[in-house]
Amino acid sequence: MRVISGKYKGKKLEGYNVLGTRPTMDRVKESLFGTIQNYIKDSIVLDLFAGSGALGIEALSNGSKECYFVDNGHEIKKYLINNIKEIEGAVYLDMDYKKALQTLKTKNIKFDLIFLDPPYQKHLINEALKLIKECDLVNHNGIIVCEFEDEKILDFGYELLKNKKYGDKYIDVYKYVN
Repeated sequence: MRVISGKYKGKKLEGYNVLGTRPTMDRVKESLFGTIQNYIKDSIVLDLFAGSGALGIEALSNGSKECYFVDNGHEIKKYLINNIKEIEGAVYLDMDYKKALQTLKTKNIKFDLIFLDPPYQKHLINEALKLIKECDLVNHNGIIVCEFEDEKILDFGYELLKNKKYGDKYIDVYKYVN
């Protein structure tokens, strides 16, 4: 797996084959980043459930200012740390997603772009969306990208911009208008 565009194009990413990870395929990434390209430049990004960090690194490669990578999976974190070690603007938080969201709230950090790609079988997107809203972590007109398999996404007041199916997975892009 590699970064597909931008400043770090061609950078090899490790950890995509670790048990429990499901890397976003290049064609899906390309389509997704085509959809969100107008939200990336100078953005502050949160890659929650980061895995190998592919989505956040792609955002940084394409002009995001800073990306917070959150994942505390025992196997994947060594690969994530290695993947982001020379990436400008990368910040790693070694904690579970609930603690990370509370920590970011106390630091008064707000995001322009959030990636939610949790392990499908755990159905964590609704809980994460609820906590993100409660912690007030999204800037006005910020977007949240959700990647999931069969989870029914509840209405938390975000505007659905796009819903697309890729094989057995879906990607929803929501805009936060407060």
